[in-house]
Amino acid sequence: MTAYDLAVIGLGYVGMPLAKEATAAGLRVVGFEVDPQKVDALNAGHSYIDDLTDADLEHMLVSGFRATLDESVLADSRTIIICVPTPLDEDHRPDLSAVEGATGTVARNLSAGSLVVLESTTWPGTTDEIARPILEANGLVAGVDFHLAFSPERIDPGNPKYGLRNTPKVVGGYTPACKDRAVGFYSQFIEQVVPVSGTREAEMAKLLENTYRHVNIALVNEMAIFCDELGVDLWESIEAAATKPFGFQKFLPGPGVGGHCIPVDPSYLSYRVRKLGYPFRFVELAQEINERMPSYVVARVQRLLNRQKKAVNGSKVALLGVTYKPDIADERETPAVPVARVLLELGAELVFVDPYVKEWHVDGTSVPREEDLARAVADADVTLLLQQHAAFDLSIVEDHGRLVLDTRGVLAEGERVERL
Repeated sequence: MTAYDLAVIGLGYVGMPLAKEATAAGLRVVGFEVDPQKVDALNAGHSYIDDLTDADLEHMLVSGFRATLDESVLADSRTIIICVPTPLDEDHRPDLSAVEGATGTVARNLSAGSLVVLESTTWPGTTDEIARPILEANGLVAGVDFHLAFSPERIDPGNPKYGLRNTPKVVGGYTPACKDRAVGFYSQFIEQVVPVSGTREAEMAKLLENTYRHVNIALVNEMAIFCDELGVDLWESIEAAATKPFGFQKFLPGPGVGGHCIPVDPSYLSYRVRKLGYPFRFVELAQEINERMPSYVVARVQRLLNRQKKAVNGSKVALLGVTYKPDIADERETPAVPVARVLLELGAELVFVDPYVKEWHVDGTSVPREEDLARAVADADVTLLLQQHAAFDLSIVEDHGRLVLDTRGVLAEGERVERL
């Protein structure tokens, strides 16, 4: 009998919730990670994941979970799931080095009869064209000697309603038998498993979900720019449109897009389409619009200051909320960085307020942190609300801000407060 029912490779915001639910279902789970600090923290009961408390982790450890740097545990695992990052490189091309490295580690330790699942978001064809040849290099054949599948992660950090267990899980196998094996595995701890005909369909499903959001956010971001010039309250128009019970889904403008998924995933699909010989125009246009938003936000700050006969150079600007989502500590791809970058280039004096971030750097420059919201707002020439954390008392911002730009549409507009 194998020592583990599941080995999770990559103990981040995807891997740890997966390990948590599998452990809670009574499976014997081990986590493999190449970062010694993460391994030490987890085994000591200290969580660095927003959706995993120290109490959750302690329960996992008591139930038998452990993290390790020893790849040999993979040889003793019935199922291996790869949950490593898939970022973009400096040229906005997919960087699959972590996937290739993790898959190579699996290949060195792969046992006949095992199930290998890739959960890392990537372009359609990766499981078959990249992962499978690596796994088969030592002579084992996918669909014959071991099972291979792709199941896109759908983790939404900080979501109080939907977690891993009650979010439907899409699964595509290299063969029908691979699919059945993966469906059976996930059904042990996920309420609804959605099988599709192959790995490419499962890979595309994830990219479709996030491209849909990316394009629609770009739509309302572009509308925010011209509605300001037309004198139209787009926020009110969106709320009015959202009363339609069919044919419309509400998306809101903002200072840009953040997190791993929306700024990154559509580029994987665009990359794949370009290999066919033509551009994916919707994605590339959406990318252009959303990447423009931080500069547009700074232009609006300049306009507010100009009305007071002030320059950005030397003005004090308070940034409220520098994470990419409200009420979590996740800073990945946060639009606060490009906003701050432009403000610093223009000579602004920045401070930030964020209950979830203790230290914040922009291109190596440390931005001072102000713990007292009221003091930060009162001292600032302009307050810029970038993220609406529930911990913020918005009445303080409305009542005491000299000038305020609200990029999230949560403040009452007035003589000193403007919405994006």
